Amino acid sequence: MITPTAEPPWKELSDVLGRFIGKRVQGAARDDVLQETLLRVQRGLPELRESVRFGPWVYQVARSAIVDHHRKTWREAPEEEAPAEPEAGGPDAAGDTLQADLGACLAIFVARLPSPYREAITLTELEGLTHREAAELLEISVSGVKSRVQRGREKLKAMFDRCCAMTQDTRGRVIACERR
Repeated sequence: MITPTAEPPWKELSDVLGRFIGKRVQGAARDDVLQETLLRVQRGLPELRESVRFGPWVYQVARSAIVDHHRKTWREAPEEEAPAEPEAGGPDAAGDTLQADLGACLAIFVARLPSPYREAITLTELEGLTHREAAELLEISVSGVKSRVQRGREKLKAMFDRCCAMTQDTRGRVIACERR
């Protein structure tokens, strides 16, 4: 979690954001997105009105940079190019690719959620905070956070349903995904 007192130590901020971005962007592009995020934070700091909102604001800046990176990547990819075949390694390699693709979509969909749901989902599901910690940070009740998380999940599910036809195994894990 990023606290308002984390503003000056750029190294600490870079480490925290690096882990956050690394879960959503792989390879060398992670460092590019991290640098773009830090640059946006540096430029936007003078306009930040409430220092207590620093943490959520920084994560939103990072999410925006991640979405911009994925949009740019998708625009630059040649349309004739067939999707990459999973590397020889069995079903786990294909599952890892599927999970990475779904993770990239998730970052875009979370960024599209209305603000209250986006903040609640980001804090609890992506950053791993408890509902109580998120409630304190957002200055709302625990039940309010739970409601926002539940509604945010419903909205994310609807976005995925409009975008893709997913096949799940008996445990509810996605095993195949085809674009609609």
